[in-house]
Amino acid sequence: MRTAMFSAQNYERALLNELNTDHGHDLVYLDALLDSDTASLAAGFPAVSVFVNDTVDRRVLNHLARGETKIIATRCTGFNHIDLEAADELGIKVVRVSNYSPNSVAEFAVGLLLALNRKIHRAYNRTRESNFSLDGLMGFDLVGRTVAVIGTGKIGTIFGRIMVGFGCNVIGFDVHRSPEFERIGGRYVDAEGVETADVISMHCPLTPETYHIVGQRTLARVKKGALLINTSRGGLVDTEAAIDALKSGRLGGMALDVYEQEASLFYKDLSSSIVSDDVMQRLISFPNVIVTGHQAFFTREALQTILGTTLESLSEFEAGRTLTNQISTSRSNG
Repeated sequence: MRTAMFSAQNYERALLNELNTDHGHDLVYLDALLDSDTASLAAGFPAVSVFVNDTVDRRVLNHLARGETKIIATRCTGFNHIDLEAADELGIKVVRVSNYSPNSVAEFAVGLLLALNRKIHRAYNRTRESNFSLDGLMGFDLVGRTVAVIGTGKIGTIFGRIMVGFGCNVIGFDVHRSPEFERIGGRYVDAEGVETADVISMHCPLTPETYHIVGQRTLARVKKGALLINTSRGGLVDTEAAIDALKSGRLGGMALDVYEQEASLFYKDLSSSIVSDDVMQRLISFPNVIVTGHQAFFTREALQTILGTTLESLSEFEAGRTLTNQISTSRSNG
């Protein structure tokens, strides 16, 4: 089936070509992000595949429907970037990757936590300039510390299990309780309970209810010196409020693999450009902030599953089979 692959990175193209030998789809790779200005590129394509920073709102969906697109396959788990109600109205099917390697994201979150706490990023930069001083590099033992997991789905539970292995007291906050999270030793608390944590790690989807769930009010009450880790969605954290909390010392540090305005920055080489995003420039100026470019998912195992699932969904649609990973307005973003 002829498919317009928006936001197609080089590493995806090579693996898609390899996996597509079992499916035989006509994949057309596009560098561009999908939005209202680029939607015309999909005219005549029955299938469109998108990634996390593509815009698939009502306006874009109207363009796609006029171009006879019948299915959208997003190469990620979250689908907050897609207007499902508009897609349903227009008769466009939407599929996602409902399950890939949750270990990849959980392990990366742990890596960010260790680097942030023990200042590994600063030590790396110092020693490259032959500076072996330890001044300013002191961290704290994780054993016995309280780690709050916001969102206790598959990824959050795996992250919690690793933290239990470190000897941490793991608490969780989620509207849906996970028996598995409790089995590993996690204990559920309310929002006020999260404020006792030494580490807060974000693992929930972005919905209207979770937008800026960590904002000015929450940050004003967190334990002084707490570390904040976000490998889920940028909109979960009010970035301006977080910057204020860093400046006041309320937050001891922050590691972000996602960012509210990441669409104009991430997955691009801007090293020879002037980055005009003032908020990002402020973030990377802090010695106690680590920013990575939405790479937590990026392992071979995860990518193979993501792309393989996407191709299989396209094959199901082409053959008229039940869409295993279909999403609609009747299904929640988990």
